[in-house]
Amino acid sequence: MNVENLNMWDKFMKWYREYPEIGLAIDLSRMNFPEDYLEKMLPKFQKAFKEMQELESGAIANPDEHRMVGHYWLRAPELAPTEEIKNDIINTINDIKEFSREVHSGKIRGQTGVFKNLLVIGIGGSALGPQFVANALGNPSSDKMSVFFFDNTDPDGMDRVMSRLASRLGETLVIVISKSGSTVETRNGMLEIKHAYKNANLDFSQHAVAITERGSKLDQLAEKERWLKRFPMWEWVGGRTSETSAVGLLPAALQGIDIDQVLDGARHCDRISRDFNVNDNPSALLALAWFFAGNGKGEKDMVVLPYKDRLELFSRYLQQLVMESLGKETDKNGNVVHQGLVVYGNKGSTDQHAFVQQLRDGPNNFFVTFIEVLLDRDGPSINVDNQVTSGDYLFGFLLGTRNALFEKDRLSLTITLKQVSPFSIGVLIALFERAVGFYASLININAYHQPGVAAGKKGADDIINLQRDILKLLETKNKTPLTAEEIAHLLNKPNHIEIVFKICNHLSANPYRNIKKSPGKTPFDARFSLTL
Repeated sequence: MNVENLNMWDKFMKWYREYPEIGLAIDLSRMNFPEDYLEKMLPKFQKAFKEMQELESGAIANPDEHRMVGHYWLRAPELAPTEEIKNDIINTINDIKEFSREVHSGKIRGQTGVFKNLLVIGIGGSALGPQFVANALGNPSSDKMSVFFFDNTDPDGMDRVMSRLASRLGETLVIVISKSGSTVETRNGMLEIKHAYKNANLDFSQHAVAITERGSKLDQLAEKERWLKRFPMWEWVGGRTSETSAVGLLPAALQGIDIDQVLDGARHCDRISRDFNVNDNPSALLALAWFFAGNGKGEKDMVVLPYKDRLELFSRYLQQLVMESLGKETDKNGNVVHQGLVVYGNKGSTDQHAFVQQLRDGPNNFFVTFIEVLLDRDGPSINVDNQVTSGDYLFGFLLGTRNALFEKDRLSLTITLKQVSPFSIGVLIALFERAVGFYASLININAYHQPGVAAGKKGADDIINLQRDILKLLETKNKTPLTAEEIAHLLNKPNHIEIVFKICNHLSANPYRNIKKSPGKTPFDARFSLTL
């Protein structure tokens, strides 16, 4: 063994940790920490541990909305700060199990037969978590229900899903997920599917379930229309951390996934990640790596590369969890810091033929999180070469890519799971939720609010209102063709000509809107008129 390899072995022994109780290992040996880095970070971590402890005890963690943040109670109700919250969590989990049993047995059924399909309508955390879990743990040959999603307000996307369900709506259960009940994308999906049920002469309410905050618009609607069931969302659970609430557990249970195992994995990982010793705390070690890689300022992106097809959607799930939590303009003291941690990823070994070339030879502006799964498949594998299986090649590509990047001073860490199971998925969810919490404390930002999301929604509302004004103006002009500039000035919106132009282009591209576009000498001379 040469000196270089001997040094790597020493580093590996120092920075490799196994957690047998949860089937997890973490290797930080290729993060190239300075010798005394952990010792220097200990004061920051002691603060982070105390803040996490206070959070789990019910402290107000989101002063913007004056609410607690308690997604950790979802898998350990005994830690909830009040008996009411504890009992509510326990009762909800029991209701999920009972409802799922009644659906699977046919006691609760659709108008044309036993429920065989599940359509989940949600956006952001109300879709990304359930999609990730459904893809990671589903088996088409044994799933109790086939799962579909409306996760956007794209009409064509919804049409593609509905084309697969068109003749089976009477056997399709629909879950509508919206905390406030007024989320536009979710509301639009609900209205689209209600229209489809009406056209099929079916009663939507006999196929519908709501997951929402008590008393919300959606809760009131579901009660008024007598939907099959309503499950609660709580103000102290954010969408991106809601996978172990009804948001994630109900779709999973209906699909046939063992939700007790998901909760058990998350609970055990939470327990281990309460350790105040950074060396023994897997979530704290992840936060340590993130802080070091980006100099505490998010200067490097995190590339997530799971070498397992079942984990393909994990990077998308983490994009919301990490970026919505950490992407903040100001810190807790009101200082402008523009914090964040960019997340993107693919899957191994697909990444070999996608972007690893740039990772190795391009800008060194990232670090990689490899995810390794030891169990190749259930059952034996054939040899595709002499004493080599397909899974061996996948394993070889992971280690080969890891080494190739390290040779070019690219940082990486590796998370190892024994297998993909409901338990290990629960572990992964909790591992990263807590890492986000620790890292947010290290950089002194509030991980539990999202003012940028609200700003985006406000901007969309302004566009929709302007579109209504444009349609009303064109109607009053009695088919007189107008340029975007003329329309903007008539609406007293001289600073919004570009937006008016884009709105008119969009309207004219959809024939049913009855807006005609007459080309001019340049694109900007085009005129728009109502054809009715």
